[in-house]
Amino acid sequence: MLLDSPLPQLDRLFDYALPTELGDVSTGVRVRVPLRTAGRVIDGYVIELDTEDDADRPLSEVDSVVSPVSVLPERLYRLARRAADRAAGSASDVLRLVIPKRQVRVEKAWTADSPAAMPTDEARASAAGLIATYEGLDAVLETGGRAAVEAIPVAHDGEPGWAALLAAAAVRTLASGRSSIVVVPDHRDLDRLLAALEAVAPPEAVVRYDSRQTNPDRYRSFLRSLEDAPCIVVGNRSAVYAPVRAGLVALWDDGDPLLGEPLSPYINARDAALLRQEQEESALLFVGHTRTTDVERLVAHGWLQDIRATRRVLPRVILSTPHEMDAPTAQRMPSSAFLSARNAAAEGPVLVQVSRPGFAPSLVCAECRAPARCAHCGGPLGAKHRGAVPVCAWCGRGARAWACPTCSSTKLRLASSGSERTADELGKAFPGTRVVVADSAHPVDRVTDKPALVVATRGAEPLAEGGYRAVVLLDGPRMLQAPDLRIGEACLRWWSNAAALAAPGAPIHLVGVDGAIARALATWSQAGYARAELAERAPLHMPPAARVALVEGSAAAVGRALASLQELALPSDAVLGPVPIESDDYPPRVRALVRFEYGAGARVAATLRAAVVAEAVSARRGRGKSTRSALTVRLDILDPEL
Repeated sequence: MLLDSPLPQLDRLFDYALPTELGDVSTGVRVRVPLRTAGRVIDGYVIELDTEDDADRPLSEVDSVVSPVSVLPERLYRLARRAADRAAGSASDVLRLVIPKRQVRVEKAWTADSPAAMPTDEARASAAGLIATYEGLDAVLETGGRAAVEAIPVAHDGEPGWAALLAAAAVRTLASGRSSIVVVPDHRDLDRLLAALEAVAPPEAVVRYDSRQTNPDRYRSFLRSLEDAPCIVVGNRSAVYAPVRAGLVALWDDGDPLLGEPLSPYINARDAALLRQEQEESALLFVGHTRTTDVERLVAHGWLQDIRATRRVLPRVILSTPHEMDAPTAQRMPSSAFLSARNAAAEGPVLVQVSRPGFAPSLVCAECRAPARCAHCGGPLGAKHRGAVPVCAWCGRGARAWACPTCSSTKLRLASSGSERTADELGKAFPGTRVVVADSAHPVDRVTDKPALVVATRGAEPLAEGGYRAVVLLDGPRMLQAPDLRIGEACLRWWSNAAALAAPGAPIHLVGVDGAIARALATWSQAGYARAELAERAPLHMPPAARVALVEGSAAAVGRALASLQELALPSDAVLGPVPIESDDYPPRVRALVRFEYGAGARVAATLRAAVVAEAVSARRGRGKSTRSALTVRLDILDPEL
């Protein structure tokens, strides 16, 4: 029996007796079982059934069966257990992300006998033709191989090329009688993938699984994925655990941070997909316009095959010259990009990518140029429009009587341009041209092929009918200033995805950026940039060249956890810290980082997990004086947390 509990000391299998009045109980069903403390009853899952002859060992009896539906097949439990062990977490925390809450009406209406829906001959031929444009991809899908695929940066039948490719791979797998799982980062990508599948896959075979669904719809999709009839599961990060018998697992844009789970045990969908492929021997595809260092490391080790198109399509990227940007009359958009955008706007839509939404996300003192900060919380002040009262981006308070703490000036200056201010300025420079703002506050999915100027934040760019006639990538230097070790990799991904929306042969202007990252975009050699980044991180033992664990808790608990790692004979520089954390907690908390090679991952994870369990048990016995966990462990932390 696996108990549905967040307590680390309960993350193991327990033995319970099945009373005869419950009848036949199968594995994977939800039950309620008693705990020895305070007469509590807790939910759990039946993992194994066995007959025991030892009558001398008293066992608590299962209280009741919640549902006769086996919602936890053996393959899903093994995947959750492996994923939790890799991340030093609990299997129940993983399953809580996958198995929806029970919906009685949905369950009663479920018949579990959906017919197998196969794609038409025309859809199969179309899928085969698209897959054939990638050298070696058909063999990977046929033999259950693993590959990193560079998507062609052009549209296919009005849909993004990557969406058409994933739909073709899923249709091919469905035609062979196997299920597919396709994972995308956000709802925009999901809608585009569903639109591509609508044209080639039977609708009854497509199972949507994402957070925008209602609880009944989500449970209905989960029950459909339990059936033997093959299907295509599409969704966000938790869809990677869908309980189908997968013949294909594919991820789009694995570098997107939305694929990282923000809840314990913080497993990235990419890592879960790798574990699943190893367990089920299904085909595995990482598809993107660019290449993350994580995937490039696997390619370098031969774990993934590098798949490219037989005839590559290279976007026409134009770099702004240093002379243009350093000229005294240089504006935010250099003359070459401005002229290109003006000429293209006469023929169709033009995309202008900016870094931030809003009008003026940040303000500075008009006299000394010191950043304007909120007097209450220290957050940055911004303006919703010209002349508006400054508002704090953190606490939302208005700053009507703001005064600079440095020079006492009460005048503010707009320090940055968001999407709305950029649209306002370009609207004056392009009279008579329709201006469209696309950001989180103004979502736009598609624009027509009529002349327009589309100002969009990164990731919110709408599709354009026939592709954009020109693309201008602004605010590159500002994007690269973010305090993130992977910011170059992230910027290259943002710019590559925007460039892929351009019409064939359309100019793509990258403004104000030079160096290796600009050359990688101009030559469309993102994999080479990832290799260079990986080579620079290896001597420093920085992820993904090495794995990093974050150990946090009281000084005594962290000390005991680090002492337990000494038996693993890690390098002398493996542990960084511990260092104190600024907080009001008592006892004071500290933090340490542990760097280790992938080969030692299982041993390090098991040792740290044992330390967490030991601290939890000792706190349960009365030694702990705080309701907060004395020790927490997180593996594979994100670079900003370093």
